[in-house]
Amino acid sequence: MSTVEGGVSRGGAHRSGVTRGATARRRSRGEQPDPRRFFAEPLRDYVLAEPGRAVCLLQAGCMAPLRELGLGELAEAGHEIGVSVVDADNALARLVLDQIRDAYDDVIVGDMRTVPLPPRGYDVVYCGHLLERVPHTELVLDRLVGALRPGGLLLLRFADRDSAWAALDRWLPGTMRQAIWRRLHPGVPGPFPAVYEPAVTERGIASYALMRGLVIAQRSAERTLPASPRRLSSSVRVTCAAIARLTRGRYDNSHDELLYVIRKPEDRFARVVGGLPREARGHPTRGGPHDGGRASRADGALADLDAWRGPAGGA
Repeated sequence: MSTVEGGVSRGGAHRSGVTRGATARRRSRGEQPDPRRFFAEPLRDYVLAEPGRAVCLLQAGCMAPLRELGLGELAEAGHEIGVSVVDADNALARLVLDQIRDAYDDVIVGDMRTVPLPPRGYDVVYCGHLLERVPHTELVLDRLVGALRPGGLLLLRFADRDSAWAALDRWLPGTMRQAIWRRLHPGVPGPFPAVYEPAVTERGIASYALMRGLVIAQRSAERTLPASPRRLSSSVRVTCAAIARLTRGRYDNSHDELLYVIRKPEDRFARVVGGLPREARGHPTRGGPHDGGRASRADGALADLDAWRGPAGGA
């Protein structure tokens, strides 16, 4: 595996402001973000706020649906975006990475708590479908946030531990998980471990952001379970609905994944003030040469791996 090089440690001052441009204008009119561009628009605003400078992006998680970032669109517009990928050192992750490594500037594997990432080396960290399958979630997040430049963006997509689907995923025997995965995601390596630590929830991310001085700029929830094969998909949905009813809503069936746009402030003393779940409020805080073509290739490299997910918003 290659080491972390290839321009990821380039310097340059950053202006914060996740909600510039079209995103800010929509909010001023009280409109909701387009769910199909939940990550693409904040990323576009960030890139446009840094004209003439290459942007370094780290994809954390080999199964992240990179297409939703709109990197091909940005590359076609002449913006330079270097993309690296990091994941845990296990057989499944290596199998996926071996198929897509040519699309990236760097491929990095290792213990996600200690994997060598350049401090403040990336403008954007996109972590997708990783947190729910790795232990020591907060230490992994610390590693990713430490690799993020002040003013940079942390984009998160993960299965919500408090969803009925996550409960089913945890409770199913291993052989049944494998059988269901192969039917729902034919040809896609998996399933990955179902870890789902308590931090992989709305309340857990809100608490983490609060204690680390990060700003949650946007958040959303989606239903993403595949619609085919129809009979199996229907059975899974019925089971999830039953779990929600039997647990009296303890496990939510209105969504299965949570999405976040989080900003690392320029000012390390900044804190999240609002927009947190009620349970997280009132807690004390502690101080505590890039090739645009690569971005375009990376944007399509996972098409065969994430096509089963369907359009954002889920079936």
